[in-house]
Amino acid sequence: MPLYKSITPNSQTTVKIWKIEETYDDLLSPLDLKPESLTRVLGMKSELHQRGFLSARHLLREFGYTDQDLYYDENGKPHLKNGKHISITHSFTFSGVIISDNEVGIDIEMQREKIAKIAKKFVEYEFEYLDTEAEDYINKLTVIWGIKESLYKLFATPGMLFREHFLVIPFSIKDEETMCWIDYNGLKKRYNSHFLEFEGFTCAYVIE
Repeated sequence: MPLYKSITPNSQTTVKIWKIEETYDDLLSPLDLKPESLTRVLGMKSELHQRGFLSARHLLREFGYTDQDLYYDENGKPHLKNGKHISITHSFTFSGVIISDNEVGIDIEMQREKIAKIAKKFVEYEFEYLDTEAEDYINKLTVIWGIKESLYKLFATPGMLFREHFLVIPFSIKDEETMCWIDYNGLKKRYNSHFLEFEGFTCAYVIE
């Protein structure tokens, strides 16, 4: 059971990361999926996505939950029936789940050079402190994307835009944490954000 990492950023919050090494069949067989979850898995065209979805259900089991305890609202945001807050992510060979008493969001991204080509689509304020020639430029862009994706998952509000409505305060990679803001329709709110790097991936998560 490749539980890759478990993190407890505070007493109310736990993050668990899974390294996806099993086959589709090995991931599916121990799970008791709801009919709608099974339909969703079978409808996925990519086995990579199927394995990501299923590995996240294994992470639920690590927390003591099952697929039966999870449901999604009209905006696609996951919830637990007991009222705890949850966010889910998967990317290629890793998946992650964060569960907390507070609102949370999580994202895992592979570090790839091509993120620089789309930076202007999700970065505005952050260009004031980013050095495009720096050795860690791609790493920092990946952190910024991950934090903004986590904020988007936390709020799950149609109309929010990464570049215009989410701000990430200057940070260094070694700090593994920073502050971020939402500035949307008169709402201004600050959040704690954390990030870590492993095996060419970046995981970022935001806690209210």
